[in-house]
Amino acid sequence: MADRKYIYDFSEGDASMKALLGGKGANLAQMSKIGLPVPPGFIITTEACKAYWSEGERLLDEIWPDIRGAVGRVEASAGKKFGSDENPLLVSVRSGAPVSMPGMMDTILNLGLNDETVEVLARVSGDARFAYDSYRRFIQMFSDVVLGIGAGLFEERLAETRRGLGVEFDHQIPAESLKKLIDTYKKVVRDAGAEFPMDPERQLRLAIDAVFRSWNTPRANTYRKIHGISSDLGTAVNVLSMVFGNLGDDCGTGVCFTRSPSTGENKLYGEYLVNAQGEDVVAGIRTPNPIAELERAMPGIYGEFCRIAKLLETHYKDMQDIEFTVERGKLYILQTRGGKRTAAAEVKIAMDLFREGLIDARTAVGRVSPDQVEQLLHPQIDPEARYEVLAKGLPASPGAAVGEVVFDADEAAERGGSNPVILVRPETTPDDIHGLYAARGVLTSHGGMTSHAAVVARGMGKPCVSGAESVRIDLEASSFSVGGVTVRKGDFISLDGSRGIVILGSVPLMEVEFSDDFGELLAMADRESKLEVWANADTPEDARRARGFGARGVGLCRTEHMFMAADRLPAMQRMVIASTREERVRALALLEPMQREDFAGIFEAMDGYPVIIRLLDPPLHEFLPKIPELEKELGVLSADSERARIISAEIVRANELHEFNPMLGFRGCRLGIVYPEIFEMQIRAIISAACDVARTGREVRPEIMMPLVGIREEMRRLEEMTRRVASEAMDAQNTKVEYKVGTMIEVPRAAMIAGEVAEFAEFFSFGTNDLTQTTFGYSRDDAENKFLGFYVENGVLEHNPFHVLDRSGVGGLMKIAAAGGREVRPDLSIGICGEHGGNPSSIAFCHSLGLNYVSCSPFRVPVARLAAAHAALGGMG
Repeated sequence: MADRKYIYDFSEGDASMKALLGGKGANLAQMSKIGLPVPPGFIITTEACKAYWSEGERLLDEIWPDIRGAVGRVEASAGKKFGSDENPLLVSVRSGAPVSMPGMMDTILNLGLNDETVEVLARVSGDARFAYDSYRRFIQMFSDVVLGIGAGLFEERLAETRRGLGVEFDHQIPAESLKKLIDTYKKVVRDAGAEFPMDPERQLRLAIDAVFRSWNTPRANTYRKIHGISSDLGTAVNVLSMVFGNLGDDCGTGVCFTRSPSTGENKLYGEYLVNAQGEDVVAGIRTPNPIAELERAMPGIYGEFCRIAKLLETHYKDMQDIEFTVERGKLYILQTRGGKRTAAAEVKIAMDLFREGLIDARTAVGRVSPDQVEQLLHPQIDPEARYEVLAKGLPASPGAAVGEVVFDADEAAERGGSNPVILVRPETTPDDIHGLYAARGVLTSHGGMTSHAAVVARGMGKPCVSGAESVRIDLEASSFSVGGVTVRKGDFISLDGSRGIVILGSVPLMEVEFSDDFGELLAMADRESKLEVWANADTPEDARRARGFGARGVGLCRTEHMFMAADRLPAMQRMVIASTREERVRALALLEPMQREDFAGIFEAMDGYPVIIRLLDPPLHEFLPKIPELEKELGVLSADSERARIISAEIVRANELHEFNPMLGFRGCRLGIVYPEIFEMQIRAIISAACDVARTGREVRPEIMMPLVGIREEMRRLEEMTRRVASEAMDAQNTKVEYKVGTMIEVPRAAMIAGEVAEFAEFFSFGTNDLTQTTFGYSRDDAENKFLGFYVENGVLEHNPFHVLDRSGVGGLMKIAAAGGREVRPDLSIGICGEHGGNPSSIAFCHSLGLNYVSCSPFRVPVARLAAAHAALGGMG
């Protein structure tokens, strides 16, 4: 007997014991406890699985006496004996992890059959065909799962038998032919260098060993990685007395959901087969019947099943996925679990159960995951579609798109209005913004998750696959190649930005649909949240979209994006190449009314909600054309022409502004201190726009944010500048508005001296994109393209820190900054506006720090609203 308890009869467990008994075992125990017709059985715990991986065969030796005892209790309950030559007990051996992993681990049916017990089973059942069919199924399944002999070898022999008999389906094969097929199967095993075990106890031990081993198969590991399931949970093993749905026409088997897993409609949704075992329903060899037809075929069974389905759904307070078997007119429930469902179905089911009084509002909100909301916000590839993946990259922006390939941003802008196009580039730059706007999706061969293409695509709600390094782009030939496949301009491709895959040709998409249920669910989520959700918005259109998605403020308006428009870039470039302050001021005077108009539009769209505007952040050289392009144009111009003079001046200025490491160079608040006229113009435009809107009777709440502050004196000077210029602007407008001055915390030093910065800053906003770069010392795009994937795959890092906030490092700095800032200014408003502002795990961390808000792309606002509620409900760590 084992010193540790690893074996539980169904009578000893219940639904609360999923961590120990696995989901399947805990539910079987619970159903048995409430009196449902469950075959007798027992459970080997997940703790045994964990011990197996450290102790191996010694663990099985230790617990074998307990397993024999549990088998004996099943024998007594079933009235049969394991391995008997009179009335043999057959069992199924099934995996059952604490978290459902459908199809990922292994199951064996009909265990206990051998050359002797199959003859007894034929005699006792009065059906030789049933007995031999059960045996051949067992040999095939056991050989595949336990002995590692591919199922395809057996399927080939089965198909040969059907062809030889001229029949279409397995159930049409007579007993004598099945008997011969069994001999053929055993030869397949011998040819593979193995011997099929005839001792039932040996079969059971090998099967249990195989189920434990199935926890660490490549497919199971991959599934857990995709779905974020811990590898430490282990799987339980469920051993049940077999019940047979293939004994005749009063038998059958099926799978049924208590509500539609596609739409959430409140009606039974499933299939069944007469005279079949469970594997037949999913194998696709026979066409199952809709569950509704069971009412006509077996009305008594159907009525009992409906009663049980309703009881289980009421008991578990969730839609159930139920497996059942009918043996000789008696219904058995083999499994129930929460049914997998689409995101749309999840929302409808949660809201319906809430209205039916089965669950409360908090539970309804907790049922729908932020990842599922993601699916609702973007078109998705139809799950029924068949396709081949051409290339893989980074899942940079979610959703799916189909379109014709174009390689030039100008062409995308020209054609994208009337035709669906996919813009394909080695990488994108701010100059490509018009093409990005017109395209349905973006594919780049370089760049990471926070590259220009990725950030802009997420902001626009367009799918993007970035860093697809296998894609070789030939811009001159207007084509790209992957392996031996060449794709040319005008060819159709499909992108799945949620998974980072590129597909050759067109695939069907499922379009976005917002339901009233979804809106009501998000409203309930807001009532649970402690964090407000704001949005990053650079234009009035972005702001209106953000409000439509429920944003309660603008957490980041990036003014540099406003300078990229075609009618503004020349004035911006004139300002950059200016050699004197006077020339810069003249150029800025052209930009000021444009900025003022933009800000007024955003204030109006936000209708009294706060708007944080970050002053100019990027290095000035980014606003100039690239030097090779300038030199190319200069080469074809007359040397004494006006255009040649301008280009020569731009080349000189571009060389003067060139930096070896622009990210750490002359940018952000450093620009505003060295060239104060730039920030003064922007402050004046913000306050003047706020006065314009305020005079119409509307509430306006501007907040002016200084980028890249890392020194107390920087913040002091910029705060003094803001107060002076704002006062002058309000006096000129004869209007007063309330406003705040704050800073983005995006360098480690700012976090460490947050108390000093807070003497002059009324709010902090964590810019975690740059804070992650400066904390790790990583160049974002280089790291994602070169080594971060390897780091994550090989366990050097648990997550890519640009996708999921690094809690111990970057998060540690945030904690220091929040505490230091609020020690000096207790009412300090603190938020986050980096890419992490839309990541559920990062949002949970922000909740734990007591931040006031998170800000993200407008298209991620619903995801963030639900994630903030989950954080408040304790659903996210």
